Amino acid sequence: MKKTFPFQAPGHAAPRVLEGIKNDVRKYIKREQRKALTEGVDFWDFACKIGADQAEPEAKHPAEVIPAIDAIAKTGATTVYVEILAIPGHRAKKPVEPTAGTEGEATVEPLNDEPPQE
Repeated sequence: MKKTFPFQAPGHAAPRVLEGIKNDVRKYIKREQRKALTEGVDFWDFACKIGADQAEPEAKHPAEVIPAIDAIAKTGATTVYVEILAIPGHRAKKPVEPTAGTEGEATVEPLNDEPPQE
């Protein structure tokens, strides 16, 4: 989605127009997440850019798009440019870090101060 949304619409209150913009962005992301994954892809990731106009958008994390729209609306801008592109994502396994104890020996600490029952 590459789209410029106006903050004013004839016959609509400004807060309702803003909510409509945010709703369109949320719907687009949910619709893209429902698409079938291709082979070798773990999830759909999103490359997002947002700005007051198309000339100077900033890259944002998908969770930061809605607050960024609110911030641009508070600056008094007349439009907001939103670019959201779905890209294939691959999950990376987290490296296993060795624990500070001895290897092969698991220690379990009690959750409370009571001595362990035998």
